[in-house]
Amino acid sequence: MKKIKYLVMAFAAICFTAGLTSCEKEKEVEKIVEVPVEVVKTDTIKVPVEVPQDNNWSRYQKEVTNHVKDNKKNDKVILLVAFGSTWQQAFDTFDGTIEAYQKDFAGYDVFLSYSSAICINRAAAGENTDPRYYYAPPFWLNAFADKTVQYDEIVVQSLQVIPGEEYTRVINYIKDFANNANGDLDDEYLSRVVLKLGVPLLQDAEADVNLVATELNTLYADKAKKGVVAFMGHGNPDAYDTYKANIRYTELEQALQKFSKNYFVGTVDMMGNFKTNVYDRMQQSGIKSGKVFCHPLMSIDGDHGHNDMAGDDDDNWQDGIGFTPNEDGEVEDTSWKKFFWHLGYECNDDTMINLGLLELPTIRQVWMNHTQDAINGEPLDFYHSKNPE
Repeated sequence: MKKIKYLVMAFAAICFTAGLTSCEKEKEVEKIVEVPVEVVKTDTIKVPVEVPQDNNWSRYQKEVTNHVKDNKKNDKVILLVAFGSTWQQAFDTFDGTIEAYQKDFAGYDVFLSYSSAICINRAAAGENTDPRYYYAPPFWLNAFADKTVQYDEIVVQSLQVIPGEEYTRVINYIKDFANNANGDLDDEYLSRVVLKLGVPLLQDAEADVNLVATELNTLYADKAKKGVVAFMGHGNPDAYDTYKANIRYTELEQALQKFSKNYFVGTVDMMGNFKTNVYDRMQQSGIKSGKVFCHPLMSIDGDHGHNDMAGDDDDNWQDGIGFTPNEDGEVEDTSWKKFFWHLGYECNDDTMINLGLLELPTIRQVWMNHTQDAINGEPLDFYHSKNPE
């Protein structure tokens, strides 16, 4: 067969968002690749490129696959997907969650994944404690499909709080896996494996929001009698709130206030629902002094809980001037603790409730109920609507 020579630029290092270390500087390597004439006659010229076998992606995949093979005890598996964290308290919380799942879902192997590349990298670098190695969902899904493993049933449980941007990423991971996006999985296996998806904590506007509000009130009604209980969620910035999931924070506050007007729910990223907006709502309700208890409304008490909520960051305050809000109305560089303290409330280390939602067994159970519902339900229609009602 006659062949034509093409000059191809191959990269010695490739950056993947799921990587555990920063990408090395790309090094261009010239290679001469012989391509059959038949290839170049098509509308799209496909030039084969030699990809190094020993790159970060292949190393991580091998690590995860070997871990799954070594720990496979059942033919069914649950993959818990969290955004991630770099704090020891969060690591302990995730470990405890895995143990709870192993206890309640005895016929399933249980693993946990991070969806945030930043958290994966920083946890591996030991940002706040000893290094911990987490991997992105595609590595786990590929491992579950490996010919030496091949689980009969795969249940992916989102540990997100709202059905927003991060949950959408979880769904897309599953879709890419089911559709063999990279073309390197066994299509016959993919045609028969059962895929199921457990939804986020506040997926349903009625059932989930009201149940979580009831359970939170059971836990904190005594504190709501003593002062404000302000929950700090994350939220999606407007540009990322594609599926309008931020509404869940407003709905949860409304559900909680049926128990007590002292409950409030704010966020670090939802436009119009920053701590400054929580303060405005407190003022409108006539709450101008007293205790303010702060609690993370996130699966774990990580960086946001330790710093944005309970930290000592106080750079925005100026004596004689006060706070200077940004163009969005938020007071940056000041924690919730310091913000409410400066405004005359009793808000200090003693009023910080440093617990993630997964550390609260009754709230964690809501996620576990979603997992059981997924198992009891039909196999996943991974094209289903992501939009919360």
